[in-house]
Amino acid sequence: MFIDRLIDNIKSKNNPTVVGLDPRIEYVPTFLKEEAFNKYGKNIKGAAEAIYEFNKRIIDAVWDLVPALKLQVAYYEMYGVPGMDVLGRTIKYGKEKGLLIICDGKRNDIGSTAEAYSSAFLGQTRIDEETCESVFDADALTVNPFLGYDGIKPFIDDCKNYGKGIFILVKTSNKSSGQFQDLLTVQGKSIYEVMAEYVSEWGKGLVGNYGYSNVGAVVGATYPNQAKILRSLMKQAYILVPGYGAQGGTAKDVVHSFNCDNLGAIVNASRSIMCAYKSETWKDKYNEEEFDMASREEVIRMKNDINNELGVRVCQ
Repeated sequence: MFIDRLIDNIKSKNNPTVVGLDPRIEYVPTFLKEEAFNKYGKNIKGAAEAIYEFNKRIIDAVWDLVPALKLQVAYYEMYGVPGMDVLGRTIKYGKEKGLLIICDGKRNDIGSTAEAYSSAFLGQTRIDEETCESVFDADALTVNPFLGYDGIKPFIDDCKNYGKGIFILVKTSNKSSGQFQDLLTVQGKSIYEVMAEYVSEWGKGLVGNYGYSNVGAVVGATYPNQAKILRSLMKQAYILVPGYGAQGGTAKDVVHSFNCDNLGAIVNASRSIMCAYKSETWKDKYNEEEFDMASREEVIRMKNDINNELGVRVCQ
């Protein structure tokens, strides 16, 4: 079961954070780009191969520190077929290192199309009457609930059938999220509160040994007050928390997504880790060729930052 494996990893590494590999070619150090461009050309293929080497180096530097990776699918789709190949290879490489893989695709559609999305990332693809291996074989996927339950059910079914997990968008970290998510319904509740109630209901049949469900939620670090409300509404849902670091979320913000057992949330950082070698904090200590060591240092700093805040908070 995904959620039990995630919590086991968090506990064994004492680290409730996830590294986001959301790469753009401009994040990749010059020497890696030049190697790839010389071999494959300065084109989509060359960019994708440079990104793969970049990903591998970061994974090699952090695999023993973190429980999981989060791969934003859009950053691979933008490099076409070679980029999607790199997505698959990065998933495989991360799994070989013992890391859980969360694909951030925010997928959904009408039921039959949602089923196809789920088959690609969580389930298995059938050819005639034979069952093939999963195409991407992620451990969890972010999903958009806007179409209602018939667009969510295929993902929940694959969570049951294959031991996978989903994180449903509830309150996202972007500035304009309130245009829809904060609207009040006729019952006087915000849409994000109503969504949280559905997440709790949909996840009841998928609770693991730690009391948490394979059906989780996405709640941005940039909305700590809403996180307090949502944590109380989704007691058994694990919360994926984007927005820490480059988007402005802090350790003080993210702790509101945790329960009093210091479980219940996993915090993502992407740019602040991938581009740590360019940051004011680490650029004087590490040169460009040591970018992976800067990423490792930033992972340790983030882990300590959040664990320290969890240790001093007053939980009620």
